[in-house]
Amino acid sequence: MDLSHAAWLAHDTRLLICCGAAIACIVVLISLTKLPPFLSILIGTFVAGLGAALPPEAVAKAFAKGAGSLLGEAGMIIALGAMLGALMAESGAADRIASTLLRHARGKALPWVMAVVAMVIGLPLFFEVGLVLMVPVIFVIARQSGQPLLKVAIPALAGMTTLHALMPPHPGPLIAVSALHADLGTTMLLGLCIAVPAVILAGPLYGIWLSRRMQVEEPAELGELFTAKVQTRRKPSFAMSLLIILLPVLLMLGSTLAKVAMAPESSLALTLKFLGEPLIALGLAVIAAVICLGWSIGMARDQVGGVLRKSLAPIAVLLLTIGAGGGLKQTLLEAGVSDTISKVASGAHLSYVLLAWLIAVALRQATGSATVATTTTAGILAPLMTGLASTQSSLVALAIGAGSVFFCHVNDAGFWMVREYFGLQLKQTLWVWSVLQTIVSVVGLVGTLLLWQWLQ
Repeated sequence: MDLSHAAWLAHDTRLLICCGAAIACIVVLISLTKLPPFLSILIGTFVAGLGAALPPEAVAKAFAKGAGSLLGEAGMIIALGAMLGALMAESGAADRIASTLLRHARGKALPWVMAVVAMVIGLPLFFEVGLVLMVPVIFVIARQSGQPLLKVAIPALAGMTTLHALMPPHPGPLIAVSALHADLGTTMLLGLCIAVPAVILAGPLYGIWLSRRMQVEEPAELGELFTAKVQTRRKPSFAMSLLIILLPVLLMLGSTLAKVAMAPESSLALTLKFLGEPLIALGLAVIAAVICLGWSIGMARDQVGGVLRKSLAPIAVLLLTIGAGGGLKQTLLEAGVSDTISKVASGAHLSYVLLAWLIAVALRQATGSATVATTTTAGILAPLMTGLASTQSSLVALAIGAGSVFFCHVNDAGFWMVREYFGLQLKQTLWVWSVLQTIVSVVGLVGTLLLWQWLQ
């Protein structure tokens, strides 16, 4: 259906009001009443569905259908990613990668090496896990090198948060890829093209600039704790650690190569496509990590099992939030909101990339949740992507990821983590964290717009 010249109806106005009321309801419930995002989104879903004249049972069925569909695609992958990250941290593999690379850092190269280390470590890890892992390394390197703390910390923060926003298999980009039916390998390649300049600008360059204007001392208690920490367990080798962390990426990129450069029905192409399925790639990486990062370095089997089990508990809330976002998405779809938004977009002459970024920015500013912003934005825009090429769908997914990290502030958990870990004042945290993420977000938008024009 061509919506570009469709007449605007009173029902369209009603749907937009219902959509706005649902989002406002979610914002108020999360921000003011402090209800969990899952429950807030559930309530907001019924506000939208009932306001759009859907029967209550239809709203309930749409919510269950959307939640099940999204979790069926993304839930297992997120769980495997959490397991891999936990094994990387527990075994010392991530620390081995960091220490090996940092031995080659000298003087002016240090901020750049920190950015590279953070990108490598942050590839399979949730941001919170990566931050906890990197903070001790940051303190040790800053103390031993005599460099300002911010000059070392900001490149690391930029490397991790950029990958978290733009690179699957992190939950945000993965949710957008799944909802928009974009190709995962293509999204990873394009995301890397955008992530590199974003990390350069928000990391080493911004870190060097800010460290000359803002002096931050190492927090006494945390600094002493981390610099006095000694790792007694035998660590895996650098080569093995790097292989495990890059295995799912290489497998997924191999699948993309098979799709574009090989005969579709050849044995090699079919094998690469199978191994490059996200669930298979991450599953193989976890199995390899259990063997190479667990048993082979002397971890008992029950200890490895305990690490894997404990890794799943922290993502329960994340999975519930993702499922609720999928339920909201499906309800909005069945109410016809996407057709109405398509009319708005065509009337405003906004590109899909800019529209996706703006919606994600608005939702992130209001809710403080990148997951809510990503899931809801992708759900609203998903039906509009049916006529787009694969690369264009990938760019829209990346624009959503970029918008979801714009100027994260006091309603963002990461804001407070950074403040507490580095002993910052509120104003300092705005400069260190909020401005950093804004740079990443804006560079992400510019990058997606440029690639959209270039790849047309």
